Formats: sequence, C-alpha cells, structure tokens
Amino acid sequence: MLVVILAVVAVLALLGLVHRWLWVRLVRDTTRAGGAARRAGTVLAFALPVLSLAAVVGGHAGAPFWLQRVVAWPGFLWLAVLLYLTLAMLPAEPVRHVWLRRLSRDTAGAAPEPVGAAGPGAPGSGARPPSREGAVAGTAPRAAAPAAGTPAAPAGPEADPAPGASEAAPAPGGPEADLAPAGPAAASAPAGPEAASAPGGPAAASASGVCEGASAPGGPEAVLAPGGPEAARASGGPEAALAPASPEAVLAPGGPEAASGPEAPEGAPGGGLPRRVFVARVLGGAAVAAAGVTVGGGAYGVLRGPRVKRVRVPLARLPRAAHGFRIAVVSDVHLGPILGRAHTRRVVETVNRTQPDLIAVVGDLVDGSVHDLGPAAEPLRELRARHGSFFVTGNHEYFSGAQQWVDHVRELGLVPLENARRELPHFDLAGVNDVQGEKEGKGPDFQAALGDRDRSRTSVLLAHQPVVIHDAVRHGVDLQLSGHTHGGQLWPGNYVAELANPTVAGLERYGDTQLYVSRGAGAWGPPVRVGAPSDITVVELASYHT
Repeated sequence: MLVVILAVVAVLALLGLVHRWLWVRLVRDTTRAGGAARRAGTVLAFALPVLSLAAVVGGHAGAPFWLQRVVAWPGFLWLAVLLYLTLAMLPAEPVRHVWLRRLSRDTAGAAPEPVGAAGPGAPGSGARPPSREGAVAGTAPRAAAPAAGTPAAPAGPEADPAPGASEAAPAPGGPEADLAPAGPAAASAPAGPEAASAPGGPAAASASGVCEGASAPGGPEAVLAPGGPEAARASGGPEAALAPASPEAVLAPGGPEAASGPEAPEGAPGGGLPRRVFVARVLGGAAVAAAGVTVGGGAYGVLRGPRVKRVRVPLARLPRAAHGFRIAVVSDVHLGPILGRAHTRRVVETVNRTQPDLIAVVGDLVDGSVHDLGPAAEPLRELRARHGSFFVTGNHEYFSGAQQWVDHVRELGLVPLENARRELPHFDLAGVNDVQGEKEGKGPDFQAALGDRDRSRTSVLLAHQPVVIHDAVRHGVDLQLSGHTHGGQLWPGNYVAELANPTVAGLERYGDTQLYVSRGAGAWGPPVRVGAPSDITVVELASYHT
C-alpha cells in the first residue's frame, strides 16, 4: 500500500512540474504581466489539471453520473493535449536556446558604427591629431608666413565670404582666433562658389581639419572631449547645435538624432517585440497548433466510429467445412461518460454490415454501472450473427461490478462465457474471465474452460488480456482472440504497452497457438487515438485441407 501511495505522489508531483513548465513557456513568456491573457492562462493552468483529476477519479469515487459527464470532456481531452504539448515543447527548448543566441549575435554584429568614429588620428583617416598646444589655443597649426615685404595676395571673388559666413566661420576666442589661418587643410581647399554656397560658409564646407582648428564650434572643450567633436556634439548643448552634421546623419531617416542617437531597444524582427517574447510566441504557437491538430484528428477518428479490419488465419486442425468461417471481434468499447448510446449504435451497425458467422465481445465493454450505462448498451440487442454473440469480461467490468454486467448482457441476447466452453459444429469456442477477477476469486480458470475437451478439435479462446497466451499454449489452444491494449491508443503509448503485453496489436504465433489482438472499438480516458485507429476485426478462419 505504501508503494502505491508513493507512486501516486510521484506521478502528481511530475504532473505539477510539467504544468508549471508549460505555464512558464506558454503563458509567462508570451504575455504581459498583469494582462488579461496572463490571468486567463494562469487560471487554465490550475483549472485543467483539477478537471483531469476529477475525470479520472470521479467514477471510482461514486460521483453522480451527470457530474462525471460534465468533467469528462474537458478533463480527459486536456490529458491528451497535455501529452502532445509536452512532446512538442521538449524539442522546442534547444531550438529556443539556439535561436535566441543567433538573434543576439546578429543584433550585436549589425550595430552601426557611431558617426565620426574614425576621426583625426584614427587608422586610415589620413589626418594627424591636432597638437595640445593648438587645441588649447583654439588655433590650427599655421602655414609658413610670407616673406617680409611681400605683398598680400589680392582678394578675389573666391575670397569673399558667403552670406552668413561672418556668423558661422568665427570661433570664440577673440580677434586672435579670427585672424589665425585655418591650417593646411583650409589653405589647400578651394574656396570657390561651392564653398560660398555651403550652409555656414567656407568654414562649414571645408574638410574636417577646419573643425580641428580655430573654426571648431565650442572651442577647446569640443576638441578635448573624448571622441573628438562628434562626442561633444552627441552630448547636447549649444556646441552640439552649432556643430556641422555629417551628410550621413542629415540624410538618415529621423535626422541626425536617429543616426547618432542611443541604440534602439532590443526587439524582434519586424514586430517591435522583445526577442524573447517573439521567440516564445512563435515556438509556443507552433506547439499549441501541433497538439491541437493531433488531438482533434484523433478525437474525430474515435467519434466517427471504428473501421472494419479483415484478417485471414489458417488453422491446421480446422475442417474443410469451416473454411471461411468469420468471427467479428469487438473489444474495448468503453461505454461511459463520453462514449454513449450513439457510439454503441455505430458499433452495432458496423458489425452487422460485415454479416459475421459469430460475434465475440472480448471485454471492457463499459466503464460504469448498469444503472448509469444500461441505456447506452441497449443497441447491443440488435447484434445479428448466425451462431450468436458471445461475451467475456475485461478488467474494467470489475471496476464497476462484473456480475451485474454478465447478467445484463445475457438479457441483451449475448452469451457470457465465464470459464466455459461451447461446442460449435466445427470447433470449440471457450472463454475465460479476466485476470482482474482474481481479486474477487473469479479469475481465469483454464482447466474449467478447456480441461476435458477433445484435443483433436480446433479450439478458439476468448480472453481479454493477451498475457494469458502462455496458459492457452499449455492447453493446446489454436487461436486466442484478445483486446485490452488499444494498440497503445496514444502514440508513443504503444512502446509502453509493449512492456506489459506479449503482443500489442495484430496476429502473432506462440508455438502452435496463434494470438490476435484487436486495437478496440472505443477509447479509454481521452476519446482520442493517435497512431492506433479503432477497429472491428473480422477474423476469417482458413483450413489447410482446402
């Protein structure tokens, strides 16, 4: 008992951790704190697991059937969605990590170099940094003075200051600064009409060396500021307003501020969202869509009804007269809070269309009491077969009371085989109780069902669980028909089912005995099947003597 309690606690703890992780990835990482979406997601993160727990234990706890039906649909469906959400989000974790790293690297690599970063003295700039003396004095290095007595060069039209030059060209610092030559860069630059027409006059239109000398707005402070005049201009203030902007800054969308301003906040491509939110929404949305499509398709397959599957089984001792004998195998219908009377009718109509010689219902017909599910089972009365319909118990019949269902299916026209055998014209048909009945002292009894039979006759055994195949081999059974596994029902559940069953689905041979396992005509828990479609199998017996 202690082991069971510890196992239940471990499972609940694991489910709690999974729900917490999914809430972080699908709700917290994708929504705004305090927003309506965050609140709604948090409420669902608590409500859905509670509904699932209520759906699983409701019937065993004796909850009213109407309440079981209310919680069954959302509770059981959420279990299926939870499975496939988890399977989808697990591989999304490394994708998320790699994507965020790549976005961060791309953003860092694409950061624009600040305007004017390659200033005077920088590699490849082709200009020497101004001397400290020249900077402090507010003057540029002087050109060679003309020889004494040499007349000054005449002032032509090119030397005339452009309109506004008197306001833009002089730099603060007094008459000495006004009269100081602008250095070699200024002397060598042509001062034609192009310079005169430039905004700010020749001083603004000249090369960057001009800004290093007397004409640099802001005086020595601008030159001595770390990063040169550009840094002083970026810092704001009167000097920044007077400093000439580079053509790149002027032409940039948004003006100089957009080109040389601070780096834009971290964002996602094209959406203005933070990168982490963008990535979380893309991956989370893809996972939700994948889980929704998977569960939706699986639910449609169940509610549509089982499809017919046909299997031919050769039997060595089967007489020629029985060649082609058809047995419709129906297992795991699981009538309950979700699958009801309409589903039973779909099963009955499908079986009758195959026109079988015999119908074998091999357990797990119901999940509940006759009181609650008697009306849902009523269409079984319409089953038609030449040699009749037979029934053996499954483990789920014992959860609600097997004997009441044995009595009820007899009223519906089915023949219960409780560790019993029927001699049909060409072979023996035997049935054993499910192993779950051992807890009530009514488990399978192979000696009672097969001990005194004529072993020269072919024998077909109905047993709900495939695990009794080894007992069938010891008693010389030719063919065992079983269910119970659902074929795994929800992929990758088939791998788990393989651990507990010798055969999960289909036909296999064990010595001289063949075992056929049906995937079932319904579903337990979530009304969803993925990778294991529901079926009604028509087994056609074949004789080696034909």
